[in-house]
Amino acid sequence: MSAIRSRRTPFPLRVCAVVLIAALLPVAGCQKSNSAGPAPAADQGAGAPEVAEGVRLKPDEIEKSGIVTTAVAAATHAPESAGYAVVLTRETIAQGVAELTAAAAVERQSRAALERARQLAGTPGAASVEQQESAQRQAAVDHAALLLAQRHLSAAFGRNAPWKDDYQSPELTALANGERKLARVTFPLGALGSATPAALRLAHLGAPSGGRSFESLSLWSAPADPSIPGRSFFAILKGTDAAEGERLVARAPVGPATAGVVIPFPAVVISAGKYWCYLEAQPGLFVRTEVDTAMPTDDGYFVTAGIAPGAKVVTTSAGELLARESNPGGAAD
Repeated sequence: MSAIRSRRTPFPLRVCAVVLIAALLPVAGCQKSNSAGPAPAADQGAGAPEVAEGVRLKPDEIEKSGIVTTAVAAATHAPESAGYAVVLTRETIAQGVAELTAAAAVERQSRAALERARQLAGTPGAASVEQQESAQRQAAVDHAALLLAQRHLSAAFGRNAPWKDDYQSPELTALANGERKLARVTFPLGALGSATPAALRLAHLGAPSGGRSFESLSLWSAPADPSIPGRSFFAILKGTDAAEGERLVARAPVGPATAGVVIPFPAVVISAGKYWCYLEAQPGLFVRTEVDTAMPTDDGYFVTAGIAPGAKVVTTSAGELLARESNPGGAAD
């Protein structure tokens, strides 16, 4: 019986084989993991919609925040130059009117006396020649006093005042009685050019945004203000509560009117030193847009670019949107 002899692998070869297998196992595991893993990130984002900047809110969030939008309408507005006005005290006007009234009464009396003396000339009751000359001299003096009173009033309130041809004008009487107010307005040099505005828009100095302005009834040139280089006017104010001696802001239109929209004052918020409003670009998407405040009106800021007529502007709770945009995490809570 032949003996079967087994062949054993030498020990050094067995050690090398174990080491080789241990080295190949991680490589095989990595390849298997890569082939079974998810698709690359670029493939996941393909075709995804782009997220617009702004604040996105759900309908219930809009209702809870009290957000209200208003479609702005097309409007026109002429650029304006600003000046300053002071409401004159009626004491000055009343004194001038009183002097004029007294001079007119004296002049009428002396003129009537001279006329009687002339009519009685040659009659038994006629005045002497000296008396007639005295009456004539007195009439001339009183007429000169009347002219001086008229010129004082003209120098004080302008040569082209509405009452220049009628010093019994009800308008002048109303100013003297305080029933109407007269303001002296001065615009800086070059602010108006050579044009004379047809009317002015005035407002209380330091009035808050949205405060109503009032207009001038009559407007005419005034003597130059020695303290401020520029052009001055007198303006009779229409329906105002301005106090005597009060200073006002006056605005006069300059140049042709331009097209744009008016952004209501409640729609405007301030952030980083700039003025903004929120537009509803899409349902539930509110985008912050800068507002140019160079042309204020009674109802808001007139803007000519950036916001088209028909745009939906947030007019209530705009500050809520600014808070959400500034602190998304806090707004979410």
